[in-house]
Amino acid sequence: MANLVLISLLMMFYTLYLSSPGNAISSCNGPCSTLNDCSGQLICIGGKCTDDPDVGTHICKGGTSPSPSGSCQQSGTLVCNGQSYPKYQCSPPVTSSTPAQLTLNDFSAGGDGGGPSECDGNYHNNTENIVALSTGWYSGGSRCGKNIRITANNGRSTTAKVVDECDSMNGCDKEHAYQPPCKNNIVDGSDAVWKALGLNEDLGIVDVTWSTA
Repeated sequence: MANLVLISLLMMFYTLYLSSPGNAISSCNGPCSTLNDCSGQLICIGGKCTDDPDVGTHICKGGTSPSPSGSCQQSGTLVCNGQSYPKYQCSPPVTSSTPAQLTLNDFSAGGDGGGPSECDGNYHNNTENIVALSTGWYSGGSRCGKNIRITANNGRSTTAKVVDECDSMNGCDKEHAYQPPCKNNIVDGSDAVWKALGLNEDLGIVDVTWSTA
């Protein structure tokens, strides 16, 4: 009889353990403590799984999940200095006005861009209108040497040549200047790009749109 009671208690323990928030994949508004606790493109904010503002989903706000052709699922996480960062092999679909975040990059030797540009293996002068794109938009180098048009919220626009990848899968090492992986919606521009758009470089990151030029 004692053995039966012990077995019952063990079964209850494992049931509770496996269903606890730390071991289950939560949906909208479900409990979470890390990025791995949330399903699909949801992100853990304030202890609850919700839409990722950087990806722009509206799954928890009455919207629908993106179609398979337009979806961009997270490809795991990378822990850097005790903090977890999402990794992405894909980026949001490219349109005639693709929402993105413009960041500032130093493409010269010894700059915060880390190693030389992926497209040509060279470092570049920051007086050039050049950009690096998130892994999905970089598309394995298929956009290397091509121009894109970037438009800021102030109405100004400029063209820039793609010379590098803003790696959304890897980071926190010498090759990436010890920076974490890029988000999947980044256009990483040179000093010249920011100046052409009339933007304050001290901001470090601003919302823009881009398209093929």
